[in-house]
Amino acid sequence: MMKVPVHLNALRAFEASARHQSFAAAATELNVTPAAVGQLVRTLEDWLGNPLFHRATSGRARLVPTEAAERALPELRAGFDRLSLALHRLREGSTRGVLTVTVSPAFAAKWLLPRLESFQSECPETDIRLDTSLKPVDFVAQRIDIGVRYGAGHWPGLRADKLLDEEVFPVCSPLLEQKARRLRKPADLLSETLIHDLSMGEDEGFPTWDSWLRTAGVTHTITTGRGLKINNSAAVLQAAIDGQGVALARSVMAHDDVASGRLVRLFPSVRLASPLSYYVVYRADCAGMPRTQRFRQWLLRQAI
Repeated sequence: MMKVPVHLNALRAFEASARHQSFAAAATELNVTPAAVGQLVRTLEDWLGNPLFHRATSGRARLVPTEAAERALPELRAGFDRLSLALHRLREGSTRGVLTVTVSPAFAAKWLLPRLESFQSECPETDIRLDTSLKPVDFVAQRIDIGVRYGAGHWPGLRADKLLDEEVFPVCSPLLEQKARRLRKPADLLSETLIHDLSMGEDEGFPTWDSWLRTAGVTHTITTGRGLKINNSAAVLQAAIDGQGVALARSVMAHDDVASGRLVRLFPSVRLASPLSYYVVYRADCAGMPRTQRFRQWLLRQAI
């Protein structure tokens, strides 16, 4: 193996300078002075015996890597990525450190965050970094350790353990329910403002107002397209809490609001299960990591 007698900081200074085309911008990123960055780059150039940058002027002076430097940059960046991953692996053998968890914003707000204090009490040495996104993330590229996803249970490259099944049902605020005593049968909902949950899109097989009403035995022409449409399940429930209409709620999201009385479940005898469920998902290569194991076990206990 070739021994590289150049300090790692010089390579970092070169890569940052090439990316920003500026010693000053690289210095800001590396938290040193521009003079220090310039000196590190010159040290690397002296060792190589070749310059790494041309000087070009286009409105203002900027650094332009030489052809040889441009060829080397992809490998250098890949090397930094592998070094970073190696350091991450060295930290994985302990429950101490940061655990990166990905969930949807709505699941974080309505289910995970209200319960997270108990995990932090059990594992005070583990710091949670919560990554909330409406779209699936790349676990490898974004260094995600574990997460919760909603779907059919199959995601390429990830293990999936079922966490929670779910059903859907109508909910409204207690005040609206008191005013709407005319809601004697499911068909009466058609005279109310219906709040639609669009968080799963239209092609996921997720139950809609139409499918719930059919399950409830409403067989005449259903016109549920109008109303309030929201692409966040937590916001759907908040709109219902605020009395803006009747929401078709997801049971996992609505559980705490119904239990506390902030929302009232309507027509509880009508049961409609969702074909989708919540799953704990994680990379196979992270399965043995103590922090991942502890968090996975905690999630499964919370679902009981």
